[in-house]
Amino acid sequence: MDETQVAPVVEETRKGRRGRMFGARRGTAGLKNRSSDLAARVLVAVPLVVLAVVLVAAGGWVFAAGLLVLGIMALRELFSMFPRWAVPVFAVFFAFLLMIVAARTGGPPRLLLATVVALPVVFIGGLLAPRRSDVRGLALGMLGLAWIGLALSHAVMLRDLEHGAAILVLVLVATFIGDTGAYFGGRAFGRRKLAPALSPAKTWEGLVIGILAGTLAGWFVGLYLDWLTGLQALLLGFAAALIAPLGDLFESALKREADAKDSGSVFGAHGGVLDRLDAALFAVVVGFYVWQAML
Repeated sequence: MDETQVAPVVEETRKGRRGRMFGARRGTAGLKNRSSDLAARVLVAVPLVVLAVVLVAAGGWVFAAGLLVLGIMALRELFSMFPRWAVPVFAVFFAFLLMIVAARTGGPPRLLLATVVALPVVFIGGLLAPRRSDVRGLALGMLGLAWIGLALSHAVMLRDLEHGAAILVLVLVATFIGDTGAYFGGRAFGRRKLAPALSPAKTWEGLVIGILAGTLAGWFVGLYLDWLTGLQALLLGFAAALIAPLGDLFESALKREADAKDSGSVFGAHGGVLDRLDAALFAVVVGFYVWQAML
């Protein structure tokens, strides 16, 4: 083999070594990125879990007041994503207050009445606002009440049911574990896109893994509740884990429409209140009706 033949072989060998070295570095970097991402998600989740436990344990008007504050923050984030739409903000906040009070004092019948009253309240507020609301602003305000207001009102009613505190915790745990399972399951095994137009990162594989993880999490919580059967815990966990991804996709559709990456910046790089509550806003409603049917 002459010198002209040896040179390409040596160069190819060097490239191969560099490729293996860089590949190893990329793999190590990938593991570090995943570890740091997991740590960041845990750091964001811990204060939320502590806050949820404190509010759920307190119950009553303390719980309702805490959800009122969270709801106002979430509504503000929703409206800020569409700054050109003239939403009668304070009228929406007042209607939301009526819904929370109705849920706490009278359950579903009174909540239905408050929801019906919300439309004229928002409309009148739009007429009286310095910046008169247009149809888009009124529609966005009512969307916020139907999405955020009704969901948090159902959380208040679920807490007030028999064993409601424990069931609410079960639903939230199933939602959180399901979301986490879908995230890491999708990263590890995801191949088929779930809804590429709304959320390109979500996959069918991640969805299935998330539902399984959330269902098992609900069952696991049920092991510590003597009055709850294993089948009931499985059904509650499955219902929460099944519907929660729709809440995530729903918020993704709104953010895509608003051309926004996150709903807010309360949690820094991990977004705002809506980004953390989107799945739970759907899950608590289903959890209320499933548990009410079981009672």
